[in-house]
Amino acid sequence: MDAGKKTINDIFNGNRILEIPFFQRAYVWEDEQWGRLLEDMEEISQQNTPYFLGSVILKQQMTNTTKSVSDVRTLIDGQQRLTTLSIFFKTLCLKNNENNKFERVFKLIDDSIALEHNHNDINNYNEILNLQTEEDINKINNISRAYTYFKNNIKIEKLNFQKILSNVMFVVIDLGIDEDEQQIFDTINSLGVRLTTAELLKNHFFGRNDLNSYDANWKQIFEKDDETKEFWDREVTAGRTKRENIDLFFYSFLQIKLQDKNINVKADDKKRLSKFSNLFESYKEFMKIYNIDKISLIQEIKEYAILYKDNINFNIIDTELTDEYGIERINALIFGLEYTVIIPFVLYVLNNTKDNQDEQKNIFMYLESYLMRRMISKSTNKSYSNLFSEELISNEITSKEKFQNLINEKTDKNNSMPSNEVVKQGFLNSKIVNKQTRGIIYLIESIIRVKDKNKHSTGLLGLDRYSLEHMMPKKWENHWDKDKNFTDEERQNRNNKLLTLGNLAIITSSLNSSIRDSNWDKKKNGTDKHSGLIKFTSGIETINEYLQYDNWNEDKIEKRAEFLYEKAMKIWAL
Repeated sequence: MDAGKKTINDIFNGNRILEIPFFQRAYVWEDEQWGRLLEDMEEISQQNTPYFLGSVILKQQMTNTTKSVSDVRTLIDGQQRLTTLSIFFKTLCLKNNENNKFERVFKLIDDSIALEHNHNDINNYNEILNLQTEEDINKINNISRAYTYFKNNIKIEKLNFQKILSNVMFVVIDLGIDEDEQQIFDTINSLGVRLTTAELLKNHFFGRNDLNSYDANWKQIFEKDDETKEFWDREVTAGRTKRENIDLFFYSFLQIKLQDKNINVKADDKKRLSKFSNLFESYKEFMKIYNIDKISLIQEIKEYAILYKDNINFNIIDTELTDEYGIERINALIFGLEYTVIIPFVLYVLNNTKDNQDEQKNIFMYLESYLMRRMISKSTNKSYSNLFSEELISNEITSKEKFQNLINEKTDKNNSMPSNEVVKQGFLNSKIVNKQTRGIIYLIESIIRVKDKNKHSTGLLGLDRYSLEHMMPKKWENHWDKDKNFTDEERQNRNNKLLTLGNLAIITSSLNSSIRDSNWDKKKNGTDKHSGLIKFTSGIETINEYLQYDNWNEDKIEKRAEFLYEKAMKIWAL
């Protein structure tokens, strides 16, 4: 790797092709960026002092004997700035009738354009850079709009071609063929937009001569229309970080391939290649070490991606949840309770039970039971990544019976299925974070409520439409049992109980702060100004009968916890 300060002439030296990855993001700069650059160019022209315009990352390519020059560099970072600068200079030179000056810098000896653009912009970009006179171009793409902006706003008396050419400076990082561009890009652009694994893979899989394959196997799957792009670009919480949905897919797909017995990946390689942080490099290594055929892999990615998009639904938390076990309820776990860790196994099951929907339903029913029992009993999830990305897939778990047998062999707390008694103690005593508590109660509600729809004037809402409320408030001492003298032990017992599942309810709207900490009667019924629990829990089976009580205390909390436990044992049976 070489790094140093370079001018425009150093970068566009007349004997080098700068190749933007063919399937790179489109050019996105608009008026704000164009205006700022034009102001900067005017300032340089007046002051004649060096001006730093950021970093450019280039990567050496194999010598190409089919091109007019042998020096080819991939432009890893700097696409937007170099594109804009070249359009700016082109427009300035046309206005000055000095097109020859432009061509000496930005074209090669055979009159071809030095900056080879991506598939989105190449035609529009080349059209502008090949203009011989100033013309009107009335197109709505950003490349053409940039030209029109400079055509309308450049004042030639304020700009000096040679001063700008000599004073605009970049820090150029020139990578060798085998160096990791993603690592360098992330280091330099730590505050910018990270390239997704998908973008890197796209340019790794497809070259400038693979347009038909790209259209059929990539564009139709990942970039077909705005709805498709929105699906894959959606940010999803994965552990402590947010990931784009498309990267979650590529991570999940790779985990499945790493467990493929026909490939027989070594244990050390599985461990090294399964890290999310190095996903693109993992794909490249995997393909190289195990001699994976690129065309076959692309076809398999296509098949799995279709399956993923048809089944994985992050909008499930905004709509009524079914009481039928299956992928919809699994989606509620993934996106409502942030169990993205299970996606590799879920995708594996979807692919291997396509012809047996009953078995698929049974697997997902057992998976839901397993996760919810462990959540209620506050069992650790530290082994979930290994379980759902490796063990269940490598053991080819494609039936409920196999799944059950594997889990039943687990005797340690890291992976075992909690017994009914352990789950009961969870309902009585576990203090669970609000998001999980809301999910537990909602999933119970979705079964016991949906089964009697005629009883309710409104259907069940989506999970995200509900808030969580403490029936006995955390600040109970302000308005509850003020005439009773509590011992320290009684006070501590109450403080513990009010954080458990028996005291927590899902409601359709948050209570006003003046109602939230009020006594039981006011909290239930509300006031003339503000509604209470009865208003916001209409039709909610997990709470309704308990609002008939004249008082609410530790005994009632335990009674409701036992009610929830009994319902849960029917829903999440062993």
